[in-house]
Amino acid sequence: MPLPQEFHEIARRVNNWGRWGADDEIGTLNLITEQVVREAAGCIRSGRRVPLALPLRQDGVQTGMIPGRVNPLHTMVAINQEIFGPGTVATSDDAVTMGLQAATHWDGLTHVSHSGRLYNDRPATSVTAHDGATVLGIEKATPITSRGVLLDVARAHGTDRLPGGHPVTPEDLDAAEELAGTRVRAGDIVLVRTGQLQHYLAGDRQGYAFPSPGLSVRTPEWFRARDVAAVANDTLTFEIFPPEIEGLWMPVHALHLVEMGMLQGQNWNLEELSAACAEAGRYAFFLSAVAEPFVGGSGTPVAPVAVL
Repeated sequence: MPLPQEFHEIARRVNNWGRWGADDEIGTLNLITEQVVREAAGCIRSGRRVPLALPLRQDGVQTGMIPGRVNPLHTMVAINQEIFGPGTVATSDDAVTMGLQAATHWDGLTHVSHSGRLYNDRPATSVTAHDGATVLGIEKATPITSRGVLLDVARAHGTDRLPGGHPVTPEDLDAAEELAGTRVRAGDIVLVRTGQLQHYLAGDRQGYAFPSPGLSVRTPEWFRARDVAAVANDTLTFEIFPPEIEGLWMPVHALHLVEMGMLQGQNWNLEELSAACAEAGRYAFFLSAVAEPFVGGSGTPVAPVAVL
């Protein structure tokens, strides 16, 4: 099914191609300036650190629904081995095979394409079997530290968890922003909580995957208007799944990654952060979410930390 006219109209309104030059490879991360980082540091008051990553484990969030995206397979390659001879210091080493987007991760700018193009009018054919992303690779992402803002949509709705299939709309983001008591501004990283991860934390991997609340195709314009640097949430699919427009799969991915050049994150654990922000009465914090620099990667695992 070809992308509908509605999609192309939104794409024109949010497009950032050429905004930071023809050679730009980091998109909206350009909005995280030194001034933005200095101001973000001012959000640290108590020093409380809240981890936002899921543990990397073999029985993780992946169920096989996404081909090739395997949970981490952990193998010991050396166990107390005296590699320099008997009686010397012994070492243990291990190795992991996993999908780069298996657990808590960033989607890179080459994760999706549409109409044969990637962000900044790069050809989709620049992603190759041998080298991966030859441009726009995740290793280009600058050290990602900025002000984070939790938009707790579930709490704004007066519930612990949005129902499966709930489209998170611009109106939902407005309500969560009002709850947060701060306006999202240029260079912020926005974390959108739906409560969906509670299914996984309770041991229900299938319930976590489907059906899922998620971002509506109407929200990219909200993020574009605020000049948000990146967005992450607590779902497997990021956007509403099944899609709100029949037959239109992953439109929010395409609008964020291809048109806007904006990283998006999935499988972020926002449960402790939700409680911490409610207890502190503030929803803005310093956020460190540095991408692992896998050269040619279309995504990367991340272990983000919010510092209140």
